[in-house]
Amino acid sequence: MNNLLRKLITLLMPSAALLLLFTAVASAHVTVAPALSGTGAWETYTLKVPSEKDSATIQIDLRIPQGAEFKQYEPSPGWEVTIEGNKVSWKATGEGILAGQFQRFYFTAKNPDTAGDIAWDAYQHYADGSLVQWSGEEGTDTPHAVTEIVQSASGHDHSHGSMNMEEPAQEAGDAESSTSPAGYVALGVSILALLLSIVGLFRRRS
Repeated sequence: MNNLLRKLITLLMPSAALLLLFTAVASAHVTVAPALSGTGAWETYTLKVPSEKDSATIQIDLRIPQGAEFKQYEPSPGWEVTIEGNKVSWKATGEGILAGQFQRFYFTAKNPDTAGDIAWDAYQHYADGSLVQWSGEEGTDTPHAVTEIVQSASGHDHSHGSMNMEEPAQEAGDAESSTSPAGYVALGVSILALLLSIVGLFRRRS
């Protein structure tokens, strides 16, 4: 019995490691929350930027989606903000976002008056000169964040324009807790590997 248990643990360890690896990669994206808002609303959005490299993140550019209007931002210590057309840039005045760290930036935008999905393309600049373009479709290695705009019952909703920091933090947590397609793929691969390992083990025993 002990030998069987040890064999099962040995077989399960690679699957567990694979699952953790894929989950970590899937969760380390630049995100914009919330993922759901109403037409015409003045929504307070949260831009979360993790640093995935050994080099520090020194700038993040965000493209405001067509139909949405950038209104205001909350100042972040150590960062300056510039606005050029539909591009909003946060530039580090200090060391930036170091490896293993993340930074949240808060801003308010007026949503489009029509329902539909809006995509937030983001461009992450590192101190080593590299650039990561978070502008791909869902399921790619560098997907952009998407907010679904649904029809508001009252047409225009200004209830989110107060820059309440507790609310966007909660919304960001809710968005981060959702599982991406890569996470589901990793889970499926791990389960399949586990089943094949168990089948192979019992075949050898028989």
